[in-house]
Amino acid sequence: MSPPSTASHGAELTLRGLLLGAVITVVFMTANLYMGLKTGVTFSTSIPAAMLSMGVLRLAGHSNIFENNIVQTQASAAGTLCNVILVLPGLVLIGHWADFPYWQTTGLCLIGGLLGIAYSIPLRRALVLGSGLPFPEGTAAAEVLHAGEVSPDGTERGGLRPLLGAAALAGLVGLATSGLRVLAEGVHTTLAAGPALFRFGTGFSLALVGVGYLVGLGAGLALLTGVAIAWGAAVPILTALGTPSGQVPDAAALAVWSSQVRLIGAGIIAVGAIWTVASLARSITGSIRTALAAARRGGTGSGIPRQERDLPITWVAAAACVLALLLAGLFWVFALEAGLGDRSVLLVTAATLFAVAFGFLMAAACGYLAGLLGSSSSPISGIGILTTLLTALLIPLLIGAKAGPEGDRFVIGLALLLASVIVTMASIANDNLQDLKTGQLVDATPWRQQVALIAGVTVGALVIAPLLSLLYQAYGFAGSLPRAGMDAANALPAPQATLMTQIASGIVHGELPWTMVLIGAGLGVVFVAVETVLRRRGLSFPALTVGIGIYLPLEVVVTIAIGGVIGWLAQRRLGASARPDDAEPAARRRGVLIASGFLVGESIVGVLLAASDTLAGRGSSLVLVGSDFAPMASGLGAVVFVGIALGFYRLVSRAPVADSPPP
Repeated sequence: MSPPSTASHGAELTLRGLLLGAVITVVFMTANLYMGLKTGVTFSTSIPAAMLSMGVLRLAGHSNIFENNIVQTQASAAGTLCNVILVLPGLVLIGHWADFPYWQTTGLCLIGGLLGIAYSIPLRRALVLGSGLPFPEGTAAAEVLHAGEVSPDGTERGGLRPLLGAAALAGLVGLATSGLRVLAEGVHTTLAAGPALFRFGTGFSLALVGVGYLVGLGAGLALLTGVAIAWGAAVPILTALGTPSGQVPDAAALAVWSSQVRLIGAGIIAVGAIWTVASLARSITGSIRTALAAARRGGTGSGIPRQERDLPITWVAAAACVLALLLAGLFWVFALEAGLGDRSVLLVTAATLFAVAFGFLMAAACGYLAGLLGSSSSPISGIGILTTLLTALLIPLLIGAKAGPEGDRFVIGLALLLASVIVTMASIANDNLQDLKTGQLVDATPWRQQVALIAGVTVGALVIAPLLSLLYQAYGFAGSLPRAGMDAANALPAPQATLMTQIASGIVHGELPWTMVLIGAGLGVVFVAVETVLRRRGLSFPALTVGIGIYLPLEVVVTIAIGGVIGWLAQRRLGASARPDDAEPAARRRGVLIASGFLVGESIVGVLLAASDTLAGRGSSLVLVGSDFAPMASGLGAVVFVGIALGFYRLVSRAPVADSPPP
């Protein structure tokens, strides 16, 4: 059962790499928790971690691409484990918890995270190896690692210049938009046709343009279909039927989208997720059979190429069973507080089975979306909404009516606890599959990456409760302040957790607009049928992505679609021109490097801005202008964004000069 030799391959798992990964995990997790609770937005940590690792380990000497890959794999947990804040603060908001109890919070994150890793192992062959999905962020991370690789003679492998140039440009734009606010982050307008409201707009994020370029036109068209349904049909119809009184048109349109139309997207996501897992069933079953065969031959895969070796599936299955029992213990402790008597056993058993089964379903769906759109664009909060919807419905059926506010609070609290576990599972599986794609592209060993992510999840789980408690005690949450006399204006909004709490409360009190969810489910069936027909013709139109187009903000979706259109137009121009045979692949690689650079630059600036806000103790700590500058910022932002988009198109639509080295 000993791991294979790395003598001819270069060290991957090293003590210094694991220690560096642990430090980066804690630092990035602190920034992500603050930003997520403050703005609802978190950042992916894989690419910034890869850049940091290359710099630090190069100073230490004798580093290699495989060791750097392990560091970014471990540190990526900081960007995903903190997704628990999408739901978990709701337990504080409803008053079930007075703070974040250490062992319950740690246990929830650790068990959910480790189960997510366990689920990603059989999913690797189905999604990373056998699906043809682009995995944009995994591809970008691999390009970063390759670009910074040093050859035996001490020279760079190549590709670093265009990547760093794009990163510097995206970093400057990110600083000017999100930090200094001298450029707008996007532009939008709301138009009224009688009582009906239509909203148009786009964001100016170069990272999202890069994601769109990497994922291609098929996913972009599916996203735009979701935009058309949401903002071209659903919002106008619903606002025509009546808008909230006293609100300006823009706020009214956003309120209708947030409270009702997003539930249509959640319904499509639910049907699309079930269809995605069903379509992957054969591949997943084959992956498990292959893994079992490898386990019978011994260890991490005697006789199997190093690049195909996962942690032994028998170990994974045994660990998953132990984790399920520990999860049942966590639910038991929670249920004891309600005094349910004999019904506690039924409730705990049902909750555990639901978490394990539904968690795998959501992990597979999120893994597919990570491959299609990238981890940052996966609808993790949508998974939280779906779970909250189902659990808040099912729990009363198991325990019967429990009268009074305490009974309602228990149902809402358990629904949020279950949603927290499943969000953690799905987030980590989603992240691990992206990392395993990076590993595949740099020729890494899968089981070593899986061990590194176990280390990252463990470190993150051990520190997340104190960090959450520190932020809560320092600022409080909107609607829940830990001490009298605190300034409510400085409270952290925790927007997604507030939304999840409202949804669970709406179900318990019979106030949720179920019609929207059912409409979404019906549309999901239609789009699954369309996807099936188009797939037979060799076309891509993922039904699940239509739901994402409805669920995600308009500016995010349109910006991703712009990147996809740029890639498609560039490919058409190259194909229509008389070019050398290798021109198109060379131009495509240059495009991948530039798109990856966009992700690198914006990610690193996101880390720096989060650190600045954390140290300053307030959001928007670097803003230079007031609200009266907004019109000018919108105009400047549009000019800069259009100029860069056109420049990006020109670079990726022409072949490199024949006598110049490839990028």
